[in-house]
Amino acid sequence: MTKPDDPTAWLAGKDRAMEDELAELVGVNSFTDNVDGGREVGRRLADVFRVPGLELAVVPSARYADHLVWRSTWDAAGRSPVALVGHLDTVFPPGTFEGFRRDGDLARGPGVLDMKGGLVVVAWALRAVAETLGPSALPPLRVVVVADEEVGSPEGQGVIRSAIADATSCLVFEAGRKSDLVVTRRKGTGSVKAIAHGKAAHAGNAHRDGANALWALARFVDRVQGLTAYDRGVTVNVGRVTGGESKNTVPDRAEALVDIRFETVRDAEALMDDIRRAAAEAAVPGTRVEIEGGVARMPMERTDASAILLAEYGESARAAGLGSGEAALVGGGSDASTSSAMGIASIDGLGPRGVGFHTKDEQIEIVTLRMKAEALVRFLLRHGQGRAG
Repeated sequence: MTKPDDPTAWLAGKDRAMEDELAELVGVNSFTDNVDGGREVGRRLADVFRVPGLELAVVPSARYADHLVWRSTWDAAGRSPVALVGHLDTVFPPGTFEGFRRDGDLARGPGVLDMKGGLVVVAWALRAVAETLGPSALPPLRVVVVADEEVGSPEGQGVIRSAIADATSCLVFEAGRKSDLVVTRRKGTGSVKAIAHGKAAHAGNAHRDGANALWALARFVDRVQGLTAYDRGVTVNVGRVTGGESKNTVPDRAEALVDIRFETVRDAEALMDDIRRAAAEAAVPGTRVEIEGGVARMPMERTDASAILLAEYGESARAAGLGSGEAALVGGGSDASTSSAMGIASIDGLGPRGVGFHTKDEQIEIVTLRMKAEALVRFLLRHGQGRAG
């Protein structure tokens, strides 16, 4: 029997096998803080991504499950690698939303969409090429799966930057959107804590001796709320304020938690300068306002290079029977924000088509596991030594 040489034809009979593999991954709870569950999923992914010539390096974590990085050994001089990025953690603590369930043409469960389904897409695309044309038909690859994306990738950002520094393109397999729209823009995100310090005193007997931290914080809140600029996509939201002990005590401490979002790196830097200035200007005699935190994720910006990448992937998606449009700006960040901020052309939302991520109604259209894998196969062969089909 001759070896088949068409990876898309090889994938055509693998729908049920892909579904079964996804079911096994979804069956293990990998909430970000469930380290044991995350490590178990990581061990299973080591088998799922067992592709000849793809070597795994485990990056230990002191706080989360281990991060996983695969590098291809078929790298050719002069060819920059393609980065394929995802995460293994989910947002659901054990006991809140568990297990895989088929519902007609849909699959339901934590991670079917965000984003164990996307990991299955990547793995089966690579296996399809390796089983038919051989792995050397692929371009050089860097495959990164982090374990802390759902909390902003505090470790994962560094893992990604180290692993894909030499890549010129990055595909991220977060939840697939309606009509297969591809994400090219995401807002950057950040969190700031403002801490106002004053001097306590009795409000009746020694009011003059006190320095009201809440007054200083109120001045700060008014100033930073005014930094919102909808025309530039900059938003500032003071979501929580605490402070004081009683109405007859001058408060010596108060805190505010602030959410910040922005569309460009330039605005991120300018916004933090403005917040620090607001803190300095808010102080009243005897008080000071200090700032903790800052930018957590830089924005994913659309560039000429990412537009070209979108067009190339779009051709492959259409050939696989998928849509190929461009999604509207997304308000939340992802690991595509990290690659984009590195100057690497990046596109996102390439996982299976579905709805309900971060809800207990999370679901995917099962057939799109194979269709998205086929689109990735076609894209990779365009950039490798194989036939794009």
